[in-house]
Amino acid sequence: MPEQRAIVHMDLDTFFVSCERLLDSKLIGKPVLIGGTSDRGVVASCSYEARRFGIHSAMPMRMAKQLCPEAIILRGNSGIYTKFSNSVTDVIKESVPLYEKTSIDEFYIDLTGMDKFFGCHQLATELRQRIIKETGLPISFGLSINKTVSKVATGEAKPNNEIRIIKGEEKPFLAPLSVRKIPMVGEVTYKSLCDLGIKRIHTVQEMPMHLMHKVLGKNGLSIWKKANGIDNSPVIQYHERKSISTERTFDKDTTDVKKLKSIIIAMAENLAYQLRRGNKLTACVTFKIRYSDFQTYTQQKRIAYSSLDTSIIPVVMDLFRALYNRRLLVRLVGVKFSHLVEGGHQINLFEDDEKLIHLSQAIDSMRERYGDRAVISAAGMEAKSISRWNPFNGEPPPLLANRRR
Repeated sequence: MPEQRAIVHMDLDTFFVSCERLLDSKLIGKPVLIGGTSDRGVVASCSYEARRFGIHSAMPMRMAKQLCPEAIILRGNSGIYTKFSNSVTDVIKESVPLYEKTSIDEFYIDLTGMDKFFGCHQLATELRQRIIKETGLPISFGLSINKTVSKVATGEAKPNNEIRIIKGEEKPFLAPLSVRKIPMVGEVTYKSLCDLGIKRIHTVQEMPMHLMHKVLGKNGLSIWKKANGIDNSPVIQYHERKSISTERTFDKDTTDVKKLKSIIIAMAENLAYQLRRGNKLTACVTFKIRYSDFQTYTQQKRIAYSSLDTSIIPVVMDLFRALYNRRLLVRLVGVKFSHLVEGGHQINLFEDDEKLIHLSQAIDSMRERYGDRAVISAAGMEAKSISRWNPFNGEPPPLLANRRR
């Protein structure tokens, strides 16, 4: 008989706000907004005091100011948040055999089998207390037999608390909750379910599985399983990826500046997209160039954490201009992003221009559906063979870098 699983989901409460409050205790108890500070900015995080006014993350900052004029607004510092996140990760890494870090402030921990020694709930409680004591950050957790139920339980436990769902209690626990609480039910799916008269999870539980499939396709099947507390997905061992890169070796050495620029832009654009797909940000951009005499030069530049084309591509092009020697034939060019961190979507909200963020999200959605090259910048159209791969799914990249064209 297979061993009963024990999966913990831990989530740092209003993480960015909590970090700021550790640095400035005057912020405690006050409505705090963090994000882009201009009127075009977006709320990346807000305190519970601000949420009482109807404010939520991803809301335009100008609207949040109208709802709560007395709110304290901070620009945010992704470098500081990353350090705090790493401190929490270090505590978890020392304490448990298997964990998965899914964002800058969220973790899954597999304690299956640990009940033979300490009791899984006691171990999770002690770990939570240790994190609070060593980092000063409030954190909540849910414990159950799978990821879905544990994640929902964490949401119900907040702020700064814990919930354990005993095996067999998954369906009764989920039943009275809004279907919006099910992981993967976003605004669009929620509206579709509401249009069908489905607002509570118990309604989904009572529906035949084939009906959900008929109405919402594969997505409907997944929602039905989660609503019934069924989720066999494993906790995937966490490994921090330090960099992603791509190179292009030309079949014929070139001095065609237009072609070079187009290919470099396409490479940078594709890597930035891969960052966003992997929920990552880069803080260091490197450009590499090799001439026909095999002399190779690289130059790098530190940047504010980002995964947006508009922040990264200009830096890549500046590095290209700094290294390019017009008198020599070019054999190879390469782009690398390093110093990667988790939590891309949240920290990208610090960017002031919400229109750029929404444009980037719309383009990414089209790429997901139709392929990486479905939408590209006009400047990168020369590079017809920059192709799709996801460096964060454990698969090796295709052999594009050294393949002769």
